[in-house]
Amino acid sequence: MLEAVFAPRSVAVIGASPDPARLGHTVLRNIVENGYAGAVFPIHPTAAEILGRRCYASVLAVPDPIDLAVIVIPPRHVLSVVDECGRKGVRGLVVITAGFKEVGGEGRESERQLVATARAYGMRLLGPNSLGVIDPHSRLNASFAALMPDPGNIALMSQSGAICTAILDWSKGQGIGFSRFVSLGNKADIDEVTLLHAWNRDPQSKVILAYLEDISDGPAFVAAAREVTRNTPVVAIKSGTTAAGSLAAAHHTGSLAGSESAYEAAFAQCGILRARTVNELFDLAMLFASQPMIAGNRVAIVTNSGGMGIIATDAVERSGLHLAVPSPATVARLQGELPAAASVFNPIDILGDARSDRYRLALDAALADPEVDGVIVLLTPQAQSELEGTAEAIGAVTARYGKPVVASFMGGYSLGPALAALNRHRIPNYTFPERAVQSLAAMYAHVEQTRRPPPVYRPYPVHREQLRAILAGARAAGRIELNEGEVRLVLSAYGLRVPESRLARTPDEAAQLGAELGFPVVMKVASPDILLKSEIGAVRVGVPDQAAARDSFELIDYRARKYWPGASIRGVLVQEQVRPGRECLIAVSRDPQFGPLIALGLGGVYVEVIKDIAFRLAPMSEADAQEQVRSLRAYPLLRGVGGERPADIAAIEDCLLRVSQLVSDLPEIVEIDLNPLVVHGPGEGAVVLDTRIIVQ
Repeated sequence: MLEAVFAPRSVAVIGASPDPARLGHTVLRNIVENGYAGAVFPIHPTAAEILGRRCYASVLAVPDPIDLAVIVIPPRHVLSVVDECGRKGVRGLVVITAGFKEVGGEGRESERQLVATARAYGMRLLGPNSLGVIDPHSRLNASFAALMPDPGNIALMSQSGAICTAILDWSKGQGIGFSRFVSLGNKADIDEVTLLHAWNRDPQSKVILAYLEDISDGPAFVAAAREVTRNTPVVAIKSGTTAAGSLAAAHHTGSLAGSESAYEAAFAQCGILRARTVNELFDLAMLFASQPMIAGNRVAIVTNSGGMGIIATDAVERSGLHLAVPSPATVARLQGELPAAASVFNPIDILGDARSDRYRLALDAALADPEVDGVIVLLTPQAQSELEGTAEAIGAVTARYGKPVVASFMGGYSLGPALAALNRHRIPNYTFPERAVQSLAAMYAHVEQTRRPPPVYRPYPVHREQLRAILAGARAAGRIELNEGEVRLVLSAYGLRVPESRLARTPDEAAQLGAELGFPVVMKVASPDILLKSEIGAVRVGVPDQAAARDSFELIDYRARKYWPGASIRGVLVQEQVRPGRECLIAVSRDPQFGPLIALGLGGVYVEVIKDIAFRLAPMSEADAQEQVRSLRAYPLLRGVGGERPADIAAIEDCLLRVSQLVSDLPEIVEIDLNPLVVHGPGEGAVVLDTRIIVQ
């Protein structure tokens, strides 16, 4: 059905204008003058013709079928016109008109009616508040953009029309073309998930770029992106992740921005490459659009500057790539053909007086080496440099190999012809070496993503209906927080270990139970009404013997009744005191876009001091849990350092997966805080000491 939007056989422009200053004239001119081969029908109430095309008073007056209608009229008339399009049998709509959800109030309701009307007739809708759509391969420019992009292999979706025009202007300067060019606008119907599905395995698109202010359906987006990124790299820049940015996004397109942590987790889990800046978005677009995929992480550096070679080397080491170790044959070849003062190892320093022939030789030797997966070519202009000739040499050599090559010609004034030559040969050039390295590292990250096996989800058998009854009972009682008994039932049902606990109703019974559990023990009041037990002194830790157990029972009972008169006191819980271990935290919150967001970090006081927390979205696969644990800066501490015994990392991963299933099974739960989770040595498991569960 999206063919009606991207490759229509006929287009009607509703709101076409004979006045060149009007938006409707610009849109019609873009369609007519950029080589679109299909039929074009301007719709205007009184004009006889515009730009040499016969006009019609409405789409209903057009005698021929219409695939796509582009709407550029005041918002108050849009709904009636869309109804006419439906009756005409139009299959696709591009609503450029603004004044809908982004203005709130009546605009939001108008947009809801707009979508309902389109769906009632089976039409697909792009917009409203959209710049339009451009398909360079079919020469369709149904937008008010000032430029027509060249045909190429980059598919772009953007929630901002201004970002679209900026990217378009940049691409013309770089000689880069597009396969698809879509301004999403308010995403009332066609959204990022729709386009990801439509562009999956698109033979005309080598890379998908996305500028996003929000994501309409987080779980659907993650599922679609996980599938697409196994075939095609997706590079996204997400704005509106700061508090101020979120507010601006809401005014811009009516978006409700999700948390930064949720977006970070979503992109990591589904393989999307996150561009932090527009610069980085352009950097990655150039690389993926022009170069073959890198096979491994071993890179060679060819440079005429030792200092720049060192800077690039540092960047490689920080990026996760590795400096390739040249083979003996490559070393021998370079030693035989380069000046004696040159460095033939990596980086390959061909000296400041290098001309184009020396670059050609060194690059050819590096690319021919089976130990090299990609090459970074650095050039600083010197008196002897042949700038344009070097660029031509790089292009000629690169064409003979299926390995990525990127350049960093540093400077500006003298580089114009050389940069133009690199563009002709489709060699990406980066102003500074660090950007070249970061781009290659991102390409390698994508390749690694495509090699990952399909996600494996570990199911745990649980009686969910019994647990839902517990949650319903809490809500019926007017509580949003589960009491301790309910918490223990929920955690135990999902196989999360909690300290063994028994209820004492008298001091003597407390002494007896303590002896059975083994002193020392923990004692706390058993009351569904008292949640903050420690604050009133209704918890005793390290109770050493039976006499102390009797005294503790009486003190806990006294304090509970004094500070919470009227509370239901069922007795005192006597619990095993868990031996010390590594303390971790697992916490869950529900993100408005993506659902359950699971946090992992060091527990106790460390979570506030160190602030080392890793996030993933539920449901989590086994690989997600493994990566979450290993992404902590404190992971080496968990593995054991300085002779300390390692923690049971498998137990942490298992707890994460159980919590993931818990919050996926029970959407009524909106928050969980397991802190601390005491983790013992390898094979000894983990115990949840304290838990807080909040329900809707």
